[in-house]
Amino acid sequence: MHSTVELEATLARLAREPNIGLIFSGAFLSLRAKLIVETVARHRLPAIYGGVDETFMAEGGLMHYFNDISEQFRLAPFYVDRILKGTKPGDLPVHLPTRFKLIINRKTATALGIEVPLGLLLAADEVSE
Repeated sequence: MHSTVELEATLARLAREPNIGLIFSGAFLSLRAKLIVETVARHRLPAIYGGVDETFMAEGGLMHYFNDISEQFRLAPFYVDRILKGTKPGDLPVHLPTRFKLIINRKTATALGIEVPLGLLLAADEVSE
């Protein structure tokens, strides 16, 4: 996304398509969270947001799905210790995230005319009203 005009035009085009849902993720996009959430809502598009912060949810985003970075911080000393003892970083194991969180905003879902299935609500780590 290079400009507000480009975002508006792209979302307007997508809103005319059937069965469209959006995924937004990235630190750069978080800087424009308010604009993105407002524009997505104006076009009544469902969107899920990624990333480690909850900026999009604070602006009224529909859903946020992300890995729990506390697990990564817990493993960091292991990597530092091994590197300081001479292990090459490329020889260290890669640990993929195993813990994820899902937050759902029911107020936004209602405003978009979306009925969130009970199973998804029960699976969510947090449901905001």
